[in-house]
Amino acid sequence: MGRGTPVVTRVVRVLRAAVVPAALIGLTVLAGVALGRVYAGDLLTWLVGGAAAGSVLVSVAARRLPSWLVAPVSVAAMAGWTLLSLRLAADHAELPGSLLEVTADAARNGIPRLLTAMIPVEPAPDTVLVPVVAAWLAGLAGAEVALRAGRVLSGYLPAAGLYAAALYAVGPNAEPAVGPTVAFVAVAAVGLAAPGNAAPAGGDPAADLAPRVRAAVRLRLAASATLGVALVVGLVALIGPLVAGQVDGRPVDPRRYVEPPQVQSLDENPLIRISGWALRPEQKLLDVSTKRDGAPPAPPDAAAPDDDAGAEPAAGTGAGVRIRLAVLSDYDGVTWRVGATYRNAGRILPAATPPEASTVGTVRQQITVADLSGRLLPAVATPREVSGARVAYDPASGTLIRPEGLTPGLRYEVTSAEEHPDSNLLGTANVPAGDEVARVLRVADGVPDPMRKLAAQLAEENGAPFARALAIEQFLAEHYRVVADAPSGHAYPNLGFFLYGPRNGGGQEGTSEQFAAAFAVLGRLSGLPTRVVVGFRTGGQGPVLAGDAYAWPEVLFDGLGWVPFDPLPRPDNEPRPVEEDFRPTPDDPPPSEAPAPTVEPSASPEPVAAPDGPPGRGGLSTPVLVAGGSGGLLLLVGALLLTLLAMRRSLTRSRLVQGDPGRRIAGAWQEVTDALRLAGRPVGDDLAATEVAGHARQALADARASVTGDGPTAGGPTGSGPTGSGPTGSGPTDGAPAVDELAALLNQVGFAPAAATPEQAARAAEVATAYVTTLRTARPWWRRLLWSVHPSPLRRARANRSPQ
Repeated sequence: MGRGTPVVTRVVRVLRAAVVPAALIGLTVLAGVALGRVYAGDLLTWLVGGAAAGSVLVSVAARRLPSWLVAPVSVAAMAGWTLLSLRLAADHAELPGSLLEVTADAARNGIPRLLTAMIPVEPAPDTVLVPVVAAWLAGLAGAEVALRAGRVLSGYLPAAGLYAAALYAVGPNAEPAVGPTVAFVAVAAVGLAAPGNAAPAGGDPAADLAPRVRAAVRLRLAASATLGVALVVGLVALIGPLVAGQVDGRPVDPRRYVEPPQVQSLDENPLIRISGWALRPEQKLLDVSTKRDGAPPAPPDAAAPDDDAGAEPAAGTGAGVRIRLAVLSDYDGVTWRVGATYRNAGRILPAATPPEASTVGTVRQQITVADLSGRLLPAVATPREVSGARVAYDPASGTLIRPEGLTPGLRYEVTSAEEHPDSNLLGTANVPAGDEVARVLRVADGVPDPMRKLAAQLAEENGAPFARALAIEQFLAEHYRVVADAPSGHAYPNLGFFLYGPRNGGGQEGTSEQFAAAFAVLGRLSGLPTRVVVGFRTGGQGPVLAGDAYAWPEVLFDGLGWVPFDPLPRPDNEPRPVEEDFRPTPDDPPPSEAPAPTVEPSASPEPVAAPDGPPGRGGLSTPVLVAGGSGGLLLLVGALLLTLLAMRRSLTRSRLVQGDPGRRIAGAWQEVTDALRLAGRPVGDDLAATEVAGHARQALADARASVTGDGPTAGGPTGSGPTGSGPTGSGPTDGAPAVDELAALLNQVGFAPAAATPEQAARAAEVATAYVTTLRTARPWWRRLLWSVHPSPLRRARANRSPQ
């Protein structure tokens, strides 16, 4: 029994001594957990955990060494763990290069790539270097202060700072870190509550004192501890409400302050490179090897390249491959531009939901760069996995860039999901409209009148969207000629000369640049959402030459996605003069066709009643006419109001019920913004969704205050969701906070449209309906009567559907 007591005592002492180191490790690991919410997989958490454990354990092992020697030993250990972490991350991301090259690149670009990486962030050397080093340094500083100096609370500061930095780096891009935060507080409390851990390395300083002195010292220490606890409790009571008030606030995204990777000026408008490549058709740009999983379905006639029309692609080959270089969606009347936002991405790219009425095949390509310059990285649409090159990705267009630029000999492999729309549904397919496609419907000012009249003529003769697109394609293919030496240019004057210039003076001929740009502009003028794509048309195997480069237009159809068209003339097709099929209608009729002037008849005398007839015979009396006219007017007004009511309800139903989840969430947001306009509190199109949500809360608070007579409020704490209980809610902004949830769903749809679920769409409709009902209830009674029949939402919806 006597021998066991010292052993037990030593075990207890060891366990007590391990509490604070374990707490420091746990706090640092929790910072890695908080940051890992925006990373793919759990590799980052393991690497940060290893850095936390290694830094603290090195300090524990070197506790008896001089303080000046601990830091060099720990930094040397940190270097070893960091190199191991970078090697593991490079193997995970399948990045080529030696450890030295990977380390140098990560050290040079770690911070900017971390803040510009696409979420979820793939653990790669440049995205794990900063967290691993920061975790090791935080563990080292915390262990030295808490263990060597005996100041546990101060030793928690590095880990707390690291945790706050992780929360800031994540921003609004993940769910709130409630669990890790609670665990962080609990671990910190356990470390502070453990007895015998606050003493410095020398042990109990009062152990060698006389009993009375030792008692006085311990009493003083207890009083100091009590005072410290009281101070902490007071600070919590003072700061707690301020912190709690920020719980519902949307954190700031640090990515808004960091410029993502940009394309070069050469790549901003690659359409102008078509003419240069056409003059050097034998220049080798790429080497391509393509494999398909099965033969692709036959493309529709409108989308089939002329060189491959009628060809039967063999299974497993790359016959008829379109390699995409850039997608141009923005046109200002002078230049088509890329206008994409690229984010650093890992080997696996975000997957988007393919259109419902399309089949998806897998295309695998190995591409070697020859003389192609710039940063745009060629790939078959839509890339899903890239290895052999570090890339940045734009999900909206599905295009890639290499931030370091292309170099001869660069070899990479890309796996793409090739979409094939169902050609049987094209004839009846509709095209989307509204804010989400306003960018690809916008027509800049200054369109030449002949071009506008040509679009109107083609649209008038073809009602269905696909028929309109086919008519534009056929018109261009039958009336114009492809020439390699045509000058570059696709501004309005260039397109006007291409369409109507004299045939013997260089007009009515051009490269694929003019064909694609003219199709896209005519399509937008006729109500089709269009864009221009620049790429290469190749057989899929062997070299890709400059002569293979061309541009083609695409049209967006509901349920089918982007469908390519080929307005280039077919081989051996002699173009017909434009004047045979298009004669611009003059604004004023010629003099010979002017209608003859009409002669105003002279006034006829008033009829005179017969002498013996009753007065008023042969007509209605004035009271009857007045009553009939009033009744007819009332019926007309009533019919108009009922029509407006039905149209408003139909608009709401189409927004909240019809379409895919992303479209329904956007429709719910439109219902909220329309309600704000009806309430006299419109919001600008330049505001972010979170700013509009705050505006919505304040609008509801002011409306309730005006009804109750309390006066406008400046905001206040929010409730838990829409109540619909009218102006007598429990707070000035009851019923409004769920608009923040709707704003978060809208942002999610903006960054990842295919990630929205039907449940989220139903929740968005519920939030929008509750907010609109609550805001309408807070209005005066006479405004509530006009609310449901006000035509402004209908006008705005029609304006969004019309070409701009």
